[in-house]
Amino acid sequence: MSAELHHIRTTQSASKVEAFDDHRLPSPAPSDQGDCGARVPPDDVENTPTKRLSADPYLLRSAVKSDAELQQLRKRGNKGKLVEEYHSRQNELIENLLKPMEEHTEDAKEADELSKLPVRIAVLASLISNFCLCVIQLYAAISSGSLSILATGIDSLFDFGSNVVLFYLHKKAAKLDLNKWPLGGSRLETIGNIVYGSLMASVNLVVIVESIRTLTSHTHGELNKLHIPSLVSVAAALAVKFCLFLYCFSLRKSSSQVTILWEDHRNDLWINAFGILMSAGGSKLRWWLDPVGGFIIALGVIIAWTRTVWEQFELLAGKSAPHEFIQLLVYKAATFSDEIEKVDTVRAYHSGPDYFVEIDVVMSGDTPLWKAHDVAQTLQDKIEVLPGVDRAFVHVDHETTHTPEHRKNV
Repeated sequence: MSAELHHIRTTQSASKVEAFDDHRLPSPAPSDQGDCGARVPPDDVENTPTKRLSADPYLLRSAVKSDAELQQLRKRGNKGKLVEEYHSRQNELIENLLKPMEEHTEDAKEADELSKLPVRIAVLASLISNFCLCVIQLYAAISSGSLSILATGIDSLFDFGSNVVLFYLHKKAAKLDLNKWPLGGSRLETIGNIVYGSLMASVNLVVIVESIRTLTSHTHGELNKLHIPSLVSVAAALAVKFCLFLYCFSLRKSSSQVTILWEDHRNDLWINAFGILMSAGGSKLRWWLDPVGGFIIALGVIIAWTRTVWEQFELLAGKSAPHEFIQLLVYKAATFSDEIEKVDTVRAYHSGPDYFVEIDVVMSGDTPLWKAHDVAQTLQDKIEVLPGVDRAFVHVDHETTHTPEHRKNV
């Protein structure tokens, strides 16, 4: 589904979930069960009961494949496995569509409550350990003079710095004056990641330049001096990072913040291990292994942070939400109320880490103003409490032949 425009028509009849991929909605089966996920009686918009999973106005559940059917598909070889994977994803999509919006919100809240203490432990443990390891690895880098160890020390320093900066920005975002910053502080962390990533890349450029200078100016073949305390310090950092990696790995699905920490610890394992090997190799095998190690580590860090900066830039630039999330919005809007005749446009895009949602619905021109307002306002309120949604805007129209809203004619 395009991130720019999603025209949805309810005039064609079908009962399969593939209708959402064609951007058309079938005419629903008659239903008196009303709530955010099913047709709502027009006189009772504000007193909407919780939807049951059995409420299925488009008969989507009839397209669900049973476990026995999926198992039969898996037995058909490679093509059968691909078909089985497709139908498994379709089953998940259907269950997601039929789940009430309140249940999506409650599930997210419950998961957040269950993981709150473990996540806090992961964040604090990472912050404290990164500070300690930063001091240890900077000592190792300065005392040994090894470029490989220097590169790991700089990475450790910036790991701790990024934790502090993001923690500060998270607290700052919660206290912004909404009169001065009407959109709130949700984008502060995104901006912080971009600035910090750019600074990280710049500092590692210095390591690359120094590694190249060492390689080009070294005129003798003497091995570097082996500095045991430095290697032991980095090895200790490696052991601590491994423990943090295992802990965050068990919680990586509980919080996006822990996911980032897990990826950071995983990357640090490779960086520190490689730094130890190249520094020791420069002392025992070939002198040039150490500057080459520093060059490779610094280049790898620059590439990793460049990717992070690009991803964060996409969020600020307004990248579209995932297709599955837009499908959920389409279905919930189309089945929200009998007063909604069609869903004209659905957009969901990033404005920082969360989504802005725009939905254009069509009601009869005879619909009273108060009723059109109440339906649109209730739909907007329910969408805004979905996980990941920052703001939602619902626009009501009486026809679909007009030029799409918010488009400039060139």
